[in-house]
Amino acid sequence: MTETLTIATAIMLGLLGSAHCLGMCGGISSAVAMGIDKKNRNPLLLLIGFNTGRIFSYAVAGALIGSIGWLIRSPEVSLILRTLAGAILILMGLYVAQIWKGLSWLEKQGNLIWRHLQPFSRRLLPVQNISQSLALGALWGWLPCGLVYSTLIWSATATDWKISALMMACFGIGTLPAMFATGLFARQVQSLLKNRNAQTIAGLLIIMFGLYTIPWRGLGL
Repeated sequence: MTETLTIATAIMLGLLGSAHCLGMCGGISSAVAMGIDKKNRNPLLLLIGFNTGRIFSYAVAGALIGSIGWLIRSPEVSLILRTLAGAILILMGLYVAQIWKGLSWLEKQGNLIWRHLQPFSRRLLPVQNISQSLALGALWGWLPCGLVYSTLIWSATATDWKISALMMACFGIGTLPAMFATGLFARQVQSLLKNRNAQTIAGLLIIMFGLYTIPWRGLGL
């Protein structure tokens, strides 16, 4: 898997998974969109700051897990991680396509963790300046999400913390179109992302990528 293909795949994964991310964290997403000071003349600048902070957190997480590349260089460990990442992606694709919702428990886990983070977020709302938006985005980037976790596990197989960080940053970049549109046109975008056909197509594409990720030859299949 070349570096170019890896980057393109990470961006595409973020783009396809946007519907799930917004659906799973819809309440938090709405809080961010509504939390922006309506009197502020630069709401777009604040959204840029928020998403920059979020992507930065993804990149830091990628760098951290990529820093243990010395362990993942073991063929056995790499095989297990790629198989696990592929399996999680398949389950996530089923969830995005609304075929199987067994991963809905992650939403509850996210809400539990968000309760502990919420006191910090309240200090940043309403978002009135770029530093607040950056801090809020960095905070949100650590919320639990199945798609983020699966991408993180996948990035760990790069065995290089710089590439892992780049993969996670590209994943975050892939979510930008939906995130920006949600912040500026929340109702219209959420209506589009809830379209059954759009969910099915996105889910099936994620499943295909999950199947591609699994090292079938290494498993003897």
